[in-house]
Amino acid sequence: MNWNIIVENIPLYFTGMKLTLFLAFTSLALSFIIAVPLSFLRNSARSGVRYAVSAYTLLFRGTPLLVQLFLIYFGLAQFGLIRHSFMWPWLSSPLVCVLLAFVLNTAAYTTEIFAGALRSIPVGELEAARAYGLPKSKQAIRILVPAMLTRALPLYGNEMIMMLHATSLASTVTLLETTGVARRITLDNYIQFEPYVTAAGIYLTITFVIITSFQIVQRRFAGYLEPRSI
Repeated sequence: MNWNIIVENIPLYFTGMKLTLFLAFTSLALSFIIAVPLSFLRNSARSGVRYAVSAYTLLFRGTPLLVQLFLIYFGLAQFGLIRHSFMWPWLSSPLVCVLLAFVLNTAAYTTEIFAGALRSIPVGELEAARAYGLPKSKQAIRILVPAMLTRALPLYGNEMIMMLHATSLASTVTLLETTGVARRITLDNYIQFEPYVTAAGIYLTITFVIITSFQIVQRRFAGYLEPRSI
């Protein structure tokens, strides 16, 4: 084994880790903004709206993320209308295409997570809000969204970890995130074990931080949902 090569490439791994974190948390932040309103529409009384959101989540949850990424990065270039539009400078960028694929994919999963959490809110909480005379907008902001988020924390934490790991697919379209760095070192130095073990250690460390953070947040804000021992 030749760990000296890994030590020499620590700055490259650090750069790759920064890109990994950027991809993961930017995708999660943008998808969160999309998923919150979609989760309400997913539970809408209007069947047309409900089915439209359901079709979107089914499409992106029912197909592999790698296929979605390739369709966006390679597939959109097949359409002359897109190549000659104002969007092409953006859609020809690997970073933009990766973020677009990641956001659409994780927003679909997050929408279903939040929609399920909304359905699990006891009717009594809504009736109490109505009894106070709160308008629907304030009911959503003050009652529904906080209650939804606290109930969704365990599943949303898992989705964050899945998104972190999914960033490794960015290396397939030339981006040098953590896995891409490991692949580059492998190709340059003809070693397999050390680069990928180092990449795995980076992912494991970030995952541990996320899990620990979510456990703290869950105890702080969702502790009342934990089953009580008799």
